[in-house]
Amino acid sequence: MKTLHKVTFLPKNIVLEVEDGTTILAAEQMAGLEPDAPCGGKGDCGKCRVNIVEGPKTGVVLACQTPVRSSLKVDVMFQEKIQKILTDGFTRESGIDPGVGEDRVKENRPFYLMAFDIGTTTIVGYLLDGRTGAEMAVASMMNPQHQFGADVIARSNYVLENENGGDEMKRVVRRALNQLIAKACADAGVDRTDILQVSIVGNTCMHHLFLGLSPDTLVHAPYVPLMREGMITDAADYDIKIADGGKLLMFPNIAGFVGGDTVGCMVSVAFDRLEDITLMIDIGTNGELVMGNKDRMVTTSTAAGPAFEGAKIECGMRGSKGAVSHLIEEEDDIRFEIVDDAEPVGICGSGLIDVVAFMIRHGIIDNFGGFIDADELEDPLAKKISWRISELDGRPVFILIPADQTESGSPIYLSQKDIREVQLAKGAIAAGISIMADKLHIGIGDIKKVYLAGAFGNYMDSDNACEIGLIPYELKDRIVPIGNAAGEGSKLAVLNRAEYDYACRLSTEAEFIELATEDCFQDTFVDQLEFARAVEG
Repeated sequence: MKTLHKVTFLPKNIVLEVEDGTTILAAEQMAGLEPDAPCGGKGDCGKCRVNIVEGPKTGVVLACQTPVRSSLKVDVMFQEKIQKILTDGFTRESGIDPGVGEDRVKENRPFYLMAFDIGTTTIVGYLLDGRTGAEMAVASMMNPQHQFGADVIARSNYVLENENGGDEMKRVVRRALNQLIAKACADAGVDRTDILQVSIVGNTCMHHLFLGLSPDTLVHAPYVPLMREGMITDAADYDIKIADGGKLLMFPNIAGFVGGDTVGCMVSVAFDRLEDITLMIDIGTNGELVMGNKDRMVTTSTAAGPAFEGAKIECGMRGSKGAVSHLIEEEDDIRFEIVDDAEPVGICGSGLIDVVAFMIRHGIIDNFGGFIDADELEDPLAKKISWRISELDGRPVFILIPADQTESGSPIYLSQKDIREVQLAKGAIAAGISIMADKLHIGIGDIKKVYLAGAFGNYMDSDNACEIGLIPYELKDRIVPIGNAAGEGSKLAVLNRAEYDYACRLSTEAEFIELATEDCFQDTFVDQLEFARAVEG
């Protein structure tokens, strides 16, 4: 007979019974709490902390590493939720011809459309008037798949290693889309049965997990999608609750790690019509890059890793309440912007870039990323704040917020390991840019414009991104943030069937570069690990 234990989750007082040995993380998932587990439950990231307030042993533990052996009362207060979700983006004018609703137009009856961007971190949905194209409402939420891992590799592995992993993944994301439909309709005062069509963009992994396709070929050779082509089908076949007979437009993929979200960005700026050589970057847990113009387009993806999403950074977090988001230099010190002006909790990606750029600029780290000893500092400001170069558990760290000023009572800092994670992430993206330019037979200086897509590109300081070498320094005056361009591409396609056809054509015309097979990639990557500005000044 199976032994069951009662677990009560605070502050919502959710109670359920679980089998002996079930981890607290799995129990949270069963309770529908959508816990944060960037490493996929391997115990590496330390982000799934909970506080056991009643049980044989109390205190803060990692939920993924703590089995339930008795009845417990658990406070999940430590778990962060995304606060800032980017919904706006660059777009262009296009006619309205969605391919549905002709009868309603003739009868002067309203109908609606919904466009989605399923991101690895967040999901955004746009409710649109099918006759005028007007945006009626926007609804967004954190992607509930985060409870199975922060990045596409962790989620893919979860599906492959767990018998029902694929079913769990598609269930939670489809439920999320239906929740966003309900929220948008409630906000706009319309009936969901008047929505005749939805469109979806997402990276290749999000595409596969939504459709219920195995991600096996994405994470193992030959690293290609099971499905590249776009698809128009009945929304009901994928559990999307809209009008009877409502249609679903799935964007096409380009490659294993260049998906429909990149195609959506390309649609939003009409990439194949651009005269100037242009670089488009979408930086997340994976970095997607497009370079070229109307004559030729090349695209690639780089395994940037989750550092800029806060994972693998010791005090890292997403851009939510309490995150250090920016550094401001003053004459005698530095200070920090904190999301929502709350008590500091950790540091997010934009803050990470600012701090590393500051350390480069003022000689606190060398071109290899190593800490300079406090007594060897030469820069005047660096000398004034030399107390921030300290040791923690025998390791060098750079103190951002002292322990007595943080929510947890522990300092917020950057370690040598954190600097290395930034180097790996920026090195991968910079190497991708260099190799793409070589493929086009151009120099970096020939790139006339850099489009930064996505939330991270919108919130980070682009000058500081150039300072650390994430983007070539000579391009720093050519950078244009374009926000959630993937979502804008999704909107264009759902409003005009010709734009959807255009997306499908773009996906076949862009040439994909598999960096791993490029002979020069490893050498280029290693070269890009250095912080060149730490030498050049």
